[in-house]
Amino acid sequence: MWNRKLGRTADHRKAMLRNMATSLIVNGQIETTEMKAKELSSVADKLVTLAKRGDLHARRQAASYVRDVVADEKTGQTALQKLFSEIGPAYANRNGGYTRVVKTRVRRGDSAPMAIIEFVR
Repeated sequence: MWNRKLGRTADHRKAMLRNMATSLIVNGQIETTEMKAKELSSVADKLVTLAKRGDLHARRQAASYVRDVVADEKTGQTALQKLFSEIGPAYANRNGGYTRVVKTRVRRGDSAPMAIIEFVR
């Protein structure tokens, strides 16, 4: 199997990555463990590639993965709308590598290596 199991069942892992991808789209960056960030990086890059395509089929594929969360309370824009209107066009001239994983610290409670994952600007 090519992906990391992260000590979770397949359903739990998929739900966790969906939530983290949505949070990354809404906030621009999140802090998590290093292994989760590396796994999320591939998921987020695939979502940005779908957003770059911009057609209806790509939007439906992304909608089946991204949670329906309000990204901007002023405009009422959802995470999916932000992905296709802001993030996708921002990387129109870039061929991959849309996210960056930066190692930050060691978590105090369990000594897990932490990292920040963010979109490259």
